[in-house]
Amino acid sequence: MKRLYFFFTIVLLLGAQSLQAQWIQTNGPNEGDVRCLAASGSNLFAGTFGGVFLSINNGVSWTAINTGLTNTHVFSLALNGSHLFAGAEEGGVFLSTNIGTGWTAVNTGLTDTPIRALAMGSHLFAGAEEGGVFLSTNIGTGWTAVNTGLTDTPIRALAMNGSHLFAGAEEGGVFLSTNNGTSWTAVNTGLPGAPVLSLAVNGSNLFAGTYGVFLSTNNGTKWTDVNTGLTNTFVLSLAVNGSHLFVGTNGGGVWRRPLSEMVTEEGR
Repeated sequence: MKRLYFFFTIVLLLGAQSLQAQWIQTNGPNEGDVRCLAASGSNLFAGTFGGVFLSINNGVSWTAINTGLTNTHVFSLALNGSHLFAGAEEGGVFLSTNIGTGWTAVNTGLTDTPIRALAMGSHLFAGAEEGGVFLSTNIGTGWTAVNTGLTDTPIRALAMNGSHLFAGAEEGGVFLSTNNGTSWTAVNTGLPGAPVLSLAVNGSNLFAGTYGVFLSTNNGTKWTDVNTGLTNTFVLSLAVNGSHLFVGTNGGGVWRRPLSEMVTEEGR
């Protein structure tokens, strides 16, 4: 009888643990705050104050890829096929066409070069420290400001979902544009009054990183927190890779969690 009781106790404990949402910390990179993440296939990129790092094994190990990067305080990353863009604290936007093996500055038309955010859809967008959002229609060769309706122009995050462009601001929360930045509208219901430092998209799921991770399944109309098990909730960066959401936090370290868990949690 005691053995049977012990067996059922173990089963119940394992079942309770499996029902709880889980975040798992990866092995680095250990270069201070992980400010940005980007993913393509088996390649996961992290931007830190020590430059850009690459992992090809879901964060088990990382390699620095900084040749030609004249400012290694990297705040933002964006991918478009073979083009990898990095936004730096003072150096503006850098482009690599060989998975980070070499970098070149692409800043013509940028009037504010601390770049905190990048997003790639049909065009390339950059979010600046004070200058708002900039648009490039030629893969970074030239830039134009697109800020009508943005009531808070220090931009911390950008993300594309089809024709929807989202911007995370220092104080104004999340803004939405459906016309390549020609005009913007705030979409903040359910978000805390805190800076939105990161955004990520997976299908109809939009994630925002602020003091915790928040999920919207309706293009920002409503937000729900999905933070169960996340012990460091000062979220600086987000990226979707495969079936997982990766989170970079203040003080370093990258966490991951299955997307299916968060969609289930949001629906409760």
